[in-house]
Amino acid sequence: MFTRSDGSLAEGLNELYPKLAKFSDPLKPAEREIVGREHEISQLMAAMSRPELCNALLLAPPGSGKTALVQAAMSADTKRLYLEVDLARMIAGLSTPDEMAALLKGLFDEAEMFSTEEQVELVLFIDEFHQVVQLSAASVEALKPVLAASGARGIRVIAATTFDEFHKYVAPNQPLMERLQRINVSPPDQDTTVKILKGMARRYGVENQFYDDHLFELIYEYTNRYVPASTQPRKSILVLDSMVGWHRHTGRPMDRVLLADVLKESTNVNVAFNVDAVRIKQQLDGAVFSQDFATSVVAKRLQLCVADLNDKTKPMSSFLLTGSTGTGKTELTKQLAKLLFGDDQRHLIRFDMSEFAREESLDLFRSELTKRVWDMGHAVLLFDEIEKAASAITRVLLQVLDDGRLSNDNGRQVSFLNTYIVLTTNAGSEIYETIAQYNEDDTGSGKELVEKMKEIRRSIATTQGDNKFPPELLGRIDAIVPFQPLSRETQRRIVKNKLRQMRREIMVKHGVRVEIAERVLQYLIDDHADTDSNAGGARAAIAKMTDEVTVSLAAFINAHPGERVLRVDVRGVMRSENKGLRKSDSYVEVTAAR
Repeated sequence: MFTRSDGSLAEGLNELYPKLAKFSDPLKPAEREIVGREHEISQLMAAMSRPELCNALLLAPPGSGKTALVQAAMSADTKRLYLEVDLARMIAGLSTPDEMAALLKGLFDEAEMFSTEEQVELVLFIDEFHQVVQLSAASVEALKPVLAASGARGIRVIAATTFDEFHKYVAPNQPLMERLQRINVSPPDQDTTVKILKGMARRYGVENQFYDDHLFELIYEYTNRYVPASTQPRKSILVLDSMVGWHRHTGRPMDRVLLADVLKESTNVNVAFNVDAVRIKQQLDGAVFSQDFATSVVAKRLQLCVADLNDKTKPMSSFLLTGSTGTGKTELTKQLAKLLFGDDQRHLIRFDMSEFAREESLDLFRSELTKRVWDMGHAVLLFDEIEKAASAITRVLLQVLDDGRLSNDNGRQVSFLNTYIVLTTNAGSEIYETIAQYNEDDTGSGKELVEKMKEIRRSIATTQGDNKFPPELLGRIDAIVPFQPLSRETQRRIVKNKLRQMRREIMVKHGVRVEIAERVLQYLIDDHADTDSNAGGARAAIAKMTDEVTVSLAAFINAHPGERVLRVDVRGVMRSENKGLRKSDSYVEVTAAR
């Protein structure tokens, strides 16, 4: 037998079987205990015991244990010699792809000779088998007679690839398919994965460091939830391996804190980020003014998620924000991302649905959506003005809301189970016009919204024309969140807050103090206010602030970099000061304070 105690082939093999020696290595024994694969091992052994076509094709997602299954078979099958073919080494030496056919033929000829001369059957394990098919048609043709006569030649071939590569490259070739016994290798369940992890802990001498057996289950649960792109048991093994590394290096205990840090490091998901359930509403109210009813609806729904009692087959939560423009819908969504993930930039994925109004934009939308969620699976998804989207786009969102998953361009499932879905719509605007008309301030409007919820729902579902909301989405949404029109006083608070933020930013970036006259706020809110009750918010005033105040300050700072104190005031008479004026000649002026 051409083996040594270190597992390599003997030196003499280089002379007698040079291709086997160059392009294959003895399959290494398993480093970990292999559990829960009894049925698949029996399938594999039965396939190799067939008298004629004794070849197997293992199909599984990456990381689910194809190689480990072959290693398990080898440990039970001591009568055969298992070699792993190194395809990368074979391909690297090729001048043209068609040369691979001759190389494969020579390799299998030597394998047959080895089996005959040494009186031992060979098992050739070919991982990433699709590469042979992908390389050239000649390579496939060279393989077919070998596979067809494998039993007579004393050779067993175990090929392995993923489902994606199988369907793309192998399945279309029916004659090749008929020569391989297909064996599906499913990712292990929780019990099996936990046994694997406990076996690792024993092997690495850290078993006694786990004071909580539930930690193994938590590794499985967290990796399933936060690492959807990878497969069990690999993703759980990698997390435990990383935890052991940190434990050995720093002496840190093998606990939930270390698990959270490892997940933060490897997936950028902060599972230790605690949402203060008691203060959810207070935190939302701190960023969204005078929307007591809206923040109450959202806060109540989030209680389920914080307690981990939400439906695990769907996205974490879904909301439909409805109301006049400028009332705080986007601001609440940003605050939601910050509250849940500590970040309202990377963890807020926004789509302007007016960009997907045509049916032919479906592929682009699906591609962009799955790509961004694949990259950041733990996020708030904002679909702005959903009523402007094409019906095909709506159907995609229905699938996301129903199943919590969607296929990407490669046919791979992308999980939406860790996302919060937010839709906004301007449908049902007539309800808010009525509220704005009869309520001069924000007090009590929340109570009126409660009374009008049925009317709001009916209005949204029956809109027509360009403003038509897809009614089929209503039944899938967890909560409709109405935003009341804002009073002038609330608009004043919002714009005053924006001015304060602008002054702070100028001080930090330029070291310039800005003084703002009281008349500026009056100018932005009263003199040039949007009189359309359907606007119902502070957006017009904020836009006016940017266009006239911020732009004027920027121009002055750029022109006079040495000035350290600036003053913003309004020149001229405003209409809010003199109702008899048909047109105001007032304007914003920036000067250096002396």
